[in-house]
Amino acid sequence: MYVILRWLLPLGLPLWTKGGIGLAILAASQFHFWSRLSSGSVFAPEFPRGVVIAFNWAFGALLLLALVQIALDLGTLATMAVRRGGVALPDTVRYAAAGVAALLAAIGVAQAVRVPPVRDIAVTIPDLPAAFDGYRLIQLTDLHISRLFPQGWARAVVDRTNAAGADLIVVTGDFIDGSVAMRRDDVAPLAGLRAPDGVYAIPGNHEYFFDYGGWMRHLSGLGFRMLPNAHRVLTRGDAAIVLAGVTDISARAHGEAGPDLGAALARSPAAPVILLDHQPRLARAAAARGVALQLSGHTHGGMIAGLAAALGPANGGFVSGRYDVDGMTLYVSNGTGLWPGFALRLGRPPEITRITLRAAR
Repeated sequence: MYVILRWLLPLGLPLWTKGGIGLAILAASQFHFWSRLSSGSVFAPEFPRGVVIAFNWAFGALLLLALVQIALDLGTLATMAVRRGGVALPDTVRYAAAGVAALLAAIGVAQAVRVPPVRDIAVTIPDLPAAFDGYRLIQLTDLHISRLFPQGWARAVVDRTNAAGADLIVVTGDFIDGSVAMRRDDVAPLAGLRAPDGVYAIPGNHEYFFDYGGWMRHLSGLGFRMLPNAHRVLTRGDAAIVLAGVTDISARAHGEAGPDLGAALARSPAAPVILLDHQPRLARAAAARGVALQLSGHTHGGMIAGLAAALGPANGGFVSGRYDVDGMTLYVSNGTGLWPGFALRLGRPPEITRITLRAAR
């Protein structure tokens, strides 16, 4: 409504033209309503991929235009205060604002739907056994396999991940948007992930939206070793590290077991712990339990540069990249995919994260 009132109505266009543009704006603004009609869930738009991309572009352009128009209005008010008189905003400025918003939205959607590059980071682990110095693991997260990120995209991600040559692959939740019946073919390529020490995973909050039990069984059938409040010991000769995972913080609201780090680490040996936790907000509690490295996702890196400040409070202040949390390293991935209901990335690129462990010198 803000865009219609402050951007559209002042334009010097015929009334019928404004009416048509207004209807298009209203249609784009209701993307999530159309998604719910298509599948019963706002999280799974069941349209052809081209339509989902178009909706994301239109919805994103509308949001960005609103932000630009707010900035223009604030600038106009400031100018009026200085000049102590009225200021008219030319139509050319309004058209330019719409053009900028449309272009940025197109760039943002293109960045969101591409197959991510491999991003390399190195993490120093206190007391890491020498046998694990140089150990490499790949983190995938927030795949959100859907009509927007379908089988072909999933296959390309698998191929790029396998080619990166890690010792271990982990997936830190939000595999899908949709039921097993809806996504069965799209997730099938994930069975091709290969690493010498296996492929481990935890659920994200979106798995609980679509038959959590069904998805856990299906993902296990694809070869994922799920770690819901559990751990595995990885060895190199007599040396060991512990890979632990917890369920998502939203689990209890869906009648499932919530995250329990105590249970996840029960009877684990005295060795460095790598924790998989979909959401980063409980990182300080993990650090207090002696975890060496926590891998998380969920935030999508904020999606648009500058949004980190807005997303920070809901995520413990952790949105994108590496953090030192009371001596523990927390890494929050920007995500491999993202929710198809708002697929824009500007300054927060997707990633396949290759993490090399280093012993303290």
